[in-house]
Amino acid sequence: MVDEFVIASEKYGSGSLERKYRLSTESGDVERIGRKRETISARVNQFFKSAFLPQGYPESVSKDYLEYQVWDTMQAFCSSITGTLATQAMLKGYGVGDENATALAATMTWILRSGTGMVGSILFAWIQGSNLDCNAKKWRLFADILNDASILLEMLSPIFKAYFTLLACMSSISKAIVGVAGGATRAAMTQHQARRDNMADVAAKDGSQETLVNLLALVSGLLITPMVSGNVGLTWTLFFVFTFLHLYANFRAVSSVIMETINIPRLHILVTEFLTSGLIMTPQEVSSREPVIFGVGTGESLKIHLGTEFTSVVKSAADFDAALPSSKQCQYIMKLDLSKKRNSGSIHVVLHEDSSAFDHLQSCFQACVLDYVLRTRPSSRKVLIDSDGSQRALEALHNFWWYEKRQPMDCSWDLVALAHNFTIQAFPTFAKGLGEAGWITSRTHLGPDEWRAVWNVKRLEMKKGI
Repeated sequence: MVDEFVIASEKYGSGSLERKYRLSTESGDVERIGRKRETISARVNQFFKSAFLPQGYPESVSKDYLEYQVWDTMQAFCSSITGTLATQAMLKGYGVGDENATALAATMTWILRSGTGMVGSILFAWIQGSNLDCNAKKWRLFADILNDASILLEMLSPIFKAYFTLLACMSSISKAIVGVAGGATRAAMTQHQARRDNMADVAAKDGSQETLVNLLALVSGLLITPMVSGNVGLTWTLFFVFTFLHLYANFRAVSSVIMETINIPRLHILVTEFLTSGLIMTPQEVSSREPVIFGVGTGESLKIHLGTEFTSVVKSAADFDAALPSSKQCQYIMKLDLSKKRNSGSIHVVLHEDSSAFDHLQSCFQACVLDYVLRTRPSSRKVLIDSDGSQRALEALHNFWWYEKRQPMDCSWDLVALAHNFTIQAFPTFAKGLGEAGWITSRTHLGPDEWRAVWNVKRLEMKKGI
């Protein structure tokens, strides 16, 4: 029952801070009901929440925000401790405490170390910059593994004094790559976590959290440094312990992130489950299967090249006629290149200049279907809807590859045509299921190259006999 004296009530976000108001019987002014004096603990709690969490938390961020930040905070602390140990080692390498060391030699080493790091960051951004968005979780973990490797080099540098400059430069290059990969993937994570167009706020609070952790690690470093000074065994023991904790925390952090955008590994998982059971997995279900370490795949055997040059698909008139889509609405053409090794090779996809993210998704769906068919034997179990012809089209594709083909190297165009026929039947159902499962299809992280083409529509009409 609503109190008849209450004219309004309000609360701050989803927290426990709630207020009620009534009209004063004497003055008629609005006054608060039951004003309580806030305790010191409540004020401290409110300060830390405002200072270190995005405004509107938890509604303003993704559901995986807290778990990720807990593990990210732990890894940042461990990294700072190992960094303190490495700093001590590097200072010895530069000659601190050595009467024979000169300021000139230390300066030259410092310049070489900084210069190689700058060159390394530019080259890495040039080579891998476009891939960081597509595999943000993998690159995030890779950056932290490389960071530990660079710290190890710094720890070893004073031991191998003859190679100190070389080891220092290698460490600098590694840290430069860590800076590029870590910074770029942090931005990708922030974009994922921000749910109210509040990327700046999420990034700022993440910076505040990291600064606080680094401050605590700095205090810890002041206590640890005198303990390990001159004690080689304790130094290396602490290094390996905190390095292990750092890597474990990073693995748990990236594994906890649930991305709703689709990249190639996630699409392989989705298509495999769709063709196996007829079901569309949710982002959370895919996240539990998604590999976060380079070299660990999802079982795919074909490498997809999206947005390639026209001549990577069409090299002759016969190729052009075979590659032409069956309708004007198709915004891509593709070619399957099978290698001599069984069920392996690559798929090249040429995109039309009018193609959209949805077309990119459809072309990669067709490529993943081909990959699935080449590595999976036909099953008698029916998992797709027969009314739209998708089950029959999948069976025809499967049977052709496993039972009807004669020369695998010469049947690639037939496989592409059959896969395209299946895609026309099944992709609308698949795409609809993605939206219902919580996936974002308006944009993707499939990583297409920038080549776009326009093919001769009249040639297509001639092919169809129009």
